[in-house]
Amino acid sequence: MKYVNAASMLPETLIAEIQKYVQGEIIYIPKPKTAHHKWGTRTGGRKQLDERNSAIRNAFREGASIQELAEQYFLSTETIKKIVYAK
Repeated sequence: MKYVNAASMLPETLIAEIQKYVQGEIIYIPKPKTAHHKWGTRTGGRKQLDERNSAIRNAFREGASIQELAEQYFLSTETIKKIVYAK
């Protein structure tokens, strides 16, 4: 997060209103809820995990054991169980 001087971005009337509450402090103004993205949606990480988990579930249905899947995907057996038994 970078620092931006409010005087270079905001109208004087808005700065005067903000100064009624805060003067000389750094404040964080969050994005609106509509601007937030879920984890991994912009980078493709979520899609990769969903595809991996789908492949794990399919392999389990086809007879692969929990232990085999854990070794193949370098995950713990508990993580594999969470993936294959998730609703």
